[in-house]
Amino acid sequence: MEITLLFVVMLALIIVGVPIGYSIGVSTLLTLIIFTEIPLVMVAQNAFRGIDSFPLMAIPFFILAGNLMTQGGLARRIVSMANVFAGRSTGGLASVATLGCMFFGAISGSAIATTSAMATMVLPEMEAKNYDKNFSASLVAAAGTVGIILPPSIPFVVYGVVTNTSIGRLFIAGIIPGILMGAALLVAGNIISRRRGYVGDDTPFTVARAFKELRGGIWAILAPIIILGGIYGGIFTPTEAAVVSVVYALLVGVVIYRELTWAKIRLSLYNTLIINGITTFMIGLSTVFSAYLSLNQIPQRLASFFLGITENPILLLLLINVLLFIIGFIVDNIPACIILAPILLPVVINLGMSPVQFGVVLTLNLAIGFVTPPYGTNLFVTAAIAKIPVAPLFKTVLPFILALFIVLMIVTYFPPTTMFLVELMN
Repeated sequence: MEITLLFVVMLALIIVGVPIGYSIGVSTLLTLIIFTEIPLVMVAQNAFRGIDSFPLMAIPFFILAGNLMTQGGLARRIVSMANVFAGRSTGGLASVATLGCMFFGAISGSAIATTSAMATMVLPEMEAKNYDKNFSASLVAAAGTVGIILPPSIPFVVYGVVTNTSIGRLFIAGIIPGILMGAALLVAGNIISRRRGYVGDDTPFTVARAFKELRGGIWAILAPIIILGGIYGGIFTPTEAAVVSVVYALLVGVVIYRELTWAKIRLSLYNTLIINGITTFMIGLSTVFSAYLSLNQIPQRLASFFLGITENPILLLLLINVLLFIIGFIVDNIPACIILAPILLPVVINLGMSPVQFGVVLTLNLAIGFVTPPYGTNLFVTAAIAKIPVAPLFKTVLPFILALFIVLMIVTYFPPTTMFLVELMN
């Protein structure tokens, strides 16, 4: 009965528009008051313990690095480089948008930061080339999801902390799935562009132009190489890498590109404070929620429930993916990860799936929630930037959701997509 109340109250509050962090906290607090004699100080204790983690310090620094790189000109140069090599093909600007999201995602670790940065730069260009606004906004929103799969990934940091899984191994495991997501979106965007006759950039390709753009954007290319190379080379931890990325963004933006002014730095710090405050609040109260579920042995009971339906691993993994897909409709990636990872991990381990592979599967599945109604954060971001209603995007984004879902099935049922590089580098 108490578990039913817990979930019903939480979902009801989310549906009526209460922020997710408050929904999680109120539902847990109400259930504790009605059904238990546990001191309410447990809420504060668990919330504090949930955020008292050294690896979680990586989150604000990765967010800040992404903001500084956007303000400092790195994102714009990424788009310029992609445009040189992919812009002239049919639907070239669609390819540029996708490639730009992949490159910037490998720097920012955030789907929303990737989406907003790329949408600001490519949507006006696509409109000028007579691309349908709904198509353009849907494509950029879908491509922005790659930002939390390609390393460094903020949700991977959260999952690693919650499940005690190596964050470095999760970063490595996300490389191939992230590339597959980008490739699938490139194919989908190209097919639609060919059918609609969307043209590419009409600026001629020359070696001189390519060299100029590469020379200007080399510092953007080096960012993920330095950050990830340092992690995999054992030079620094993922948390230390986040600090390094901030220092790198400052040096490049201030000293090399000279576009990062004090005003832009203050804006980056302000945006980081807002986003990190929301994230930290959600993580703390989600930890309380997760602790209460553990006290009631919900993970074990859910595992028994799934195994009671069928012992076929293919069907079980499909059921789990469907559950995650539905949850992604209404719950943000980070609280969903904190709540569901401890519950579902015992189930998939019984099926022979490693915690690292499941971390990628869970994050990829919930990433699709960024472009599915009614939550669909990326869609709201691109709709706001393109100055169009969000409702029509729920239809035009469907081909891209299908492309991402195909990648999800490959990652779920073909372990080498996540584990090959992990095993190779170990």
